[in-house]
Amino acid sequence: MDNAPSLPWLLTSSAASNLGDGIGKVALPLLATTLTHDPVLIAGLSATQFLPWLLFAAVAGALVDRIDRRRAMGVANAARAAAVGVLAVLVASGGMTIWLVYLTALVIGTAETIADSAANALVPAVVGGGSLDGANSKLQACEIVGQTFLGGPIGSLAFALFAAFPFILNSAGFAIAAAVLLGLAGTYRGQGENRPPAKLRAELADGLHWLRGHALLRRLVVVAGLLSLVSELAQAQLVLYALDDLHLSDAAFGFFAFVGGIGGLIGAGVAPRLVRAAGRHAVVVGGVVCCGAGFGGMGLVRSPVAGAALFGLFAAAVVAVNVVLATARHTLVPGELLGRVLGVWRTVVWGAIPVGALLGGVLTDALGSAARTFAVSGVAMLAIAAFAFGALRRFPLGDESDSATALMHQDP
Repeated sequence: MDNAPSLPWLLTSSAASNLGDGIGKVALPLLATTLTHDPVLIAGLSATQFLPWLLFAAVAGALVDRIDRRRAMGVANAARAAAVGVLAVLVASGGMTIWLVYLTALVIGTAETIADSAANALVPAVVGGGSLDGANSKLQACEIVGQTFLGGPIGSLAFALFAAFPFILNSAGFAIAAAVLLGLAGTYRGQGENRPPAKLRAELADGLHWLRGHALLRRLVVVAGLLSLVSELAQAQLVLYALDDLHLSDAAFGFFAFVGGIGGLIGAGVAPRLVRAAGRHAVVVGGVVCCGAGFGGMGLVRSPVAGAALFGLFAAAVVAVNVVLATARHTLVPGELLGRVLGVWRTVVWGAIPVGALLGGVLTDALGSAARTFAVSGVAMLAIAAFAFGALRRFPLGDESDSATALMHQDP
């Protein structure tokens, strides 16, 4: 049946969960800075949040190919609501330590691997006959609006009022996201739901082998993984950059992220137009160049306005790149393999985030400031753009008729 009317339900649930996520992603590092200013420990928090993607993303992808993806997304969001609710109680009781913050981040991140994998696997089923570029752009817009445009300022202001407040709001956002999915009619099962558990390892291998055999997606996952690693060098240090290098207050930190949210929203809005005008190859390569220019510039300026504007440039560019990457996955990967391939993809791409975060903490400690880490990250991203240009140039991603051939190309 045509599930196009179901897309608004998915987008609404995604908006609510991303709002909760955005509040938490600002409030957690702010909570951590009340316990320590050690850059390695601050980076370790970011690494802990994304460590489950390295450990469990492939398994999560295989699971969402077996079960009802709507139900998986709902249960995972309910679990996140419960975990953050417990954190709010602990913060209010005054018994927090940095290690309890780490533990909560690990639990939330583990549930997120299921929620996000299920949400992405649902897109082709609910978009109907609509544009995948448009649907992925809207999904990216929900993420940007929730996580930075609204979540950042709300999280920082709520934290300034009293420390437990943002976590109460965070828990409510996840609970609403789970409840909204009840309006998503129908079943959304992967085609592997009746397979015996003994075949799970073989199914994981299927996703890996399919991705390794696809010439274009193999190159795209390498580019995405490198970009994820290098950008997180700096992003894990964003709170220290804002507080120590730009001398912003806790409350102002959220509004610094707010400007980044504006940039991300612009990137989501213009991505489909850029694809039509310049082609996917140009959007990917040009987007990575702009990412490097944004972070490199942040390492050189000391003005909060200029720093926020450059962060907005980075956000716009990385969202435009992500729209192209998401559409490539949805276009190329067979529906019955989508969860498993996405699991392998995110093991590489999101699994690079904790590695990059820890390296960023060590780098900031060695260089003496987060601003210098941003400069190093920016230069490294320009090198990634050069690599992407060479790796993707024989795939005519810009022309739809030609790209259909390139998108189907697999190595023998």
